[in-house]
Amino acid sequence: MDPIRVAIAGVGNCASALVQGVAWYAGREGESGDPTGLMRASIGGHRATDLEFVAAFDIDARKVGQPLETAIFAEPNCTRVFQDVIPTSGVTVQMAPVLDGVAAHMADHPEARAFRVADALPVDLAHALRESGAEVLVSYLPVGAEGAVRAFAEACLDAGVAFVNCVPVFIASDPEWALRFREAGLPIVGDDIKSQVGATIVHRLLARLLADRGVELDRTYQLNTGGNTDFLNMLERTRLASKKKSKTEAVQSQLDERLATDDIHIGPSDYVPWQGDNKVAFIRAEGRGFGDAPIELELRLSVQDSPNSAGVVIDAIRCARLGLERGLGGPLEAACAYYMKSPPIQMRDEEARVALDGFIEAKTLPRRD
Repeated sequence: MDPIRVAIAGVGNCASALVQGVAWYAGREGESGDPTGLMRASIGGHRATDLEFVAAFDIDARKVGQPLETAIFAEPNCTRVFQDVIPTSGVTVQMAPVLDGVAAHMADHPEARAFRVADALPVDLAHALRESGAEVLVSYLPVGAEGAVRAFAEACLDAGVAFVNCVPVFIASDPEWALRFREAGLPIVGDDIKSQVGATIVHRLLARLLADRGVELDRTYQLNTGGNTDFLNMLERTRLASKKKSKTEAVQSQLDERLATDDIHIGPSDYVPWQGDNKVAFIRAEGRGFGDAPIELELRLSVQDSPNSAGVVIDAIRCARLGLERGLGGPLEAACAYYMKSPPIQMRDEEARVALDGFIEAKTLPRRD
């Protein structure tokens, strides 16, 4: 099977986990491979080890100009190192346009975990993608980088590259962008990645469980803390509008009746430097069951944030490649619904999984309007 040629926008913690993961599974590939930690060993015949990294873009001086396999371990990255990666790809991290990719407090923050913008001219993104032969670009840009994400989306359209949008900038779920990718015959999987077992997927399933068991949900919250660059970036609350909308709608979409705005709070809460890439989520739900008897539920979830994301992205990339092979353009609705918080069409997670199975197995499924 031909490799899937992948470009990365944003060589941060999530990119590090993804690159390490491909090497980790390659080192364990026997006749059947090691499926531990993978949701799907194969998608359309593509294994997790079929990814080939051909281009990478960042703005940090500690990464730009470095081999990709070196840059993934450079500051401000702090994710868990679980695999040595030898620089064999020949990929050098290129300077991206800064645009709104750096919050003001991230550019002058004294911590090493802040950004250090490289003194280099940005490359022509579309030209760089064409030169690399990339088939799929993964957007790992910071929350709030609306203009920067759109610049990469535009470059994908110019260069003929499929797009996996892991951040809460609405591309796949925006009808105008979706139409442009559809007309170009380029697949999108987006927007805003659901982690493998993260706060959003757990919160969605809990909300649905309560409703299916006849419990009236009165109010709920999700509070998250972490110490990586994502949480440091999100201290700038003006950059959080799309993130809060994405996470909140991901849960609201699972309810039979929407909660009032004052009765649901979902979003990042604080940056705790010593947590590093460990994310801790606190979920609380209050409701009423039989005879109006009160029910209160509290849950604490602790995960390594970036590998938790990479475990889903590695599937989304393979679905994008499958879409290319089938000549599909625009949002891949089943993959978007299963892998992303803000897909064009929200589904219950079990329904999305069945739809995704149908897509992968090339079954014809009814289109939902």
